[in-house]
Amino acid sequence: MRIRQLRRSRHRFLALLGTAALALAGAVALPGTAQAANILTNPGFETGSLSPWSCSGNLGSIVSSPVHGGSKALAGAVSSSDNAQCTQTVSVQPNTTYSLKGWVRGSYVYLGVDGGASTWTSSPSAYSQLSVSFTTGASQTSAKIYVHGWYAQGTYYADDISLDGPGGGGGSDTQAPTAPTGLTSTGKTSSSVSLSWAASSDNVGVTAYDIYSGSNQLLSVSGTSATVSGLSASTAYTFTVKARDAAGNTSGASNSVSVTTNAGGGGGTGFKQAAPYLYEGWGDPPNPTTVMNATGVKWFTMAFVLDSGGCTPSWDSSRALTGGVDQTAINQIRSAGGDIVPSFGGWQGSKLGANCSSASALAGALQKVIDAYGLKAIDMDIENTDEFENEAVQAKILTALKTVKANNPGLRTIVTFGTSTTGPTYYGNRLIEQAQSLNANIDVFTIMPFDFGGGSDMYGNTVNAAEGLKTKLKSTFGWDDATAYSHIGISGMNGLSDQQENTTPAIWTSIRDWANTHHIARLAYWSVNRDRSCPGGGVVSNCSGISQSTWQFTSITAGFTG
Repeated sequence: MRIRQLRRSRHRFLALLGTAALALAGAVALPGTAQAANILTNPGFETGSLSPWSCSGNLGSIVSSPVHGGSKALAGAVSSSDNAQCTQTVSVQPNTTYSLKGWVRGSYVYLGVDGGASTWTSSPSAYSQLSVSFTTGASQTSAKIYVHGWYAQGTYYADDISLDGPGGGGGSDTQAPTAPTGLTSTGKTSSSVSLSWAASSDNVGVTAYDIYSGSNQLLSVSGTSATVSGLSASTAYTFTVKARDAAGNTSGASNSVSVTTNAGGGGGTGFKQAAPYLYEGWGDPPNPTTVMNATGVKWFTMAFVLDSGGCTPSWDSSRALTGGVDQTAINQIRSAGGDIVPSFGGWQGSKLGANCSSASALAGALQKVIDAYGLKAIDMDIENTDEFENEAVQAKILTALKTVKANNPGLRTIVTFGTSTTGPTYYGNRLIEQAQSLNANIDVFTIMPFDFGGGSDMYGNTVNAAEGLKTKLKSTFGWDDATAYSHIGISGMNGLSDQQENTTPAIWTSIRDWANTHHIARLAYWSVNRDRSCPGGGVVSNCSGISQSTWQFTSITAGFTG
C-alpha cells in the first residue's frame, strides 16, 4: 500500500540561445582588468525596493523568501508573454574587462549584459551562482545589466548580483575608502550570523560595504550592519568587510572575526517521539485508549490528511477535519494523557503538497489543521512521483513547513520519505539539500526502511540506511554525529512488508535498542491497525501476517526514549 519504486530524474532540454559578442569597434589597446569591486547599486535588494532596477511589465518585486543572502531578494513573475527582465544601467570605463555574477533560482534564469555576453541555468529548487565576463568597447561608458526568466516557466528569484570592476568617470576618483574597523558579531543562530562595524571614510563618499567569508563575497549592504544567512549549523566561519565608493574604489579588508554557528534546532534540543501510525479509515482501527493502557505508548501518528478539493485539508480526502471518528480518537488519546502528530500525504490519494497552488496556500492548509487541534508537531509523508520525485513540490512543501514553523513557535516539523538500504536515494538527497538551501529548519528527517526489494536482513538494512542518512545530514548541514542522529527518525513496517520482508518483534526490539543507543529523535511503524497476530495471513490491513502478541510492536515502540 505504500510501495516505493526508485526512479531517476529525467532532465528537460532547452537549447541555449546564442549571444553576440560585445562590440569592440575601434579598440586599439589591450583591455584592462577590472578591479574587484561591485559597482551595482542595491545588488542584494536589501533596501526593500527595486530602485534603481527596472523590470519589464512591472513583473518584478522584492520578497523575503527565498533569499540567498541578507533578508531580501528579487522575484520576477514570468508570464507566457513576458520574461520579467530586470535591468540596471551603470557607468563603466572603456576597454575594460568586467566580471558579472549573481545567485539565481528558477527554471531557465539568464544573467547578462545588454548586447553582449550572457549565461543561464535551470535550478528551480535552490539558488545557483551564474558568472560571466565581458569587455567594454573603446568608447563605451555605460552597460545595462539584466536578469530574466523564460516564458511560461514560472517565477524566478535573483539575489546578491555583482558587477566587479571600476566605475565610470574616467578615473577622476581614484582614492579608496579607509578600511572598516571594529568588525564584531552581534548575534548568531544555527544558520545565520549578525555583524556590525564602524563606518569607513572616503574623499567622496562610501556607497556600499561588501561582506566576505574568505575570498567569497556573500552580500553587499549600504549600512554598517548585516546578517549573513544560509549558513550551516555548528560550523566555524571567518568574516571580513570592505568599503566601496561610487567609482568602484575598494578599501582594504577590516579586521577578521570568527564565529561558530549554533547547533541545529529541533531534535538537537531534546525532541523525542515514539509514535506508531494509527489509521481511522482502514484496517479495523482499534480503540486508542485500549492500546495506550496495554502498552504505555503516548503518541500516535494519525494518517492521513489529504486534499478534499481546492487545497482543503480533510482526513483521507473524505472525512471532515473535525467532528468525526478522527477527532473522537484524538480526544480519547488526549484524555488518556497522550497526543498525536498528523501525517500529511502518504503513497496515494489527492495530496495537499501536490495540489495546493503555492507554498503559501499549502502553509494555509497546514495551519487549518494546526489550529483545529492545537498541534505540537506535524509530519509530511512525502512519497511517489507527485511529491517525492518532484523537486518543485519538494521545495513547496519545505517552504510551507518553514512558514508554519515561523508562525507557530515551538511547533516541530517532520518529513518522512523512502530510503535505500544504504541511505537516502537521489530524491531523498535532494530533499535534504533543499531543506538546507531553504533554511527550512526541519526537526526530524524520518526514513521508511522497508520495501527494499526483497532484502532479508531488516535489522542490518535499517541500521545501514539510518547511518547513510546520518552521513548525508552531516555533510549537508555541517553537524557532528550526535547532532545528526538527533535529527533522524525511523518508521518501519511491522511483520510482513509489501515485499514480504519480515520484521519480527525481536528484530524491531533490536532496532529500537539501536535507536535508543544512538539517541535518534523519532521511532514509528506502520501500523497499530496491523499490530495483531495472523501467522500466514499475508500483507493485510488488520494484522501483521506473522505470529505475535496483540499490541506487541506498540509495546516495543513505547520503550523508545531516545
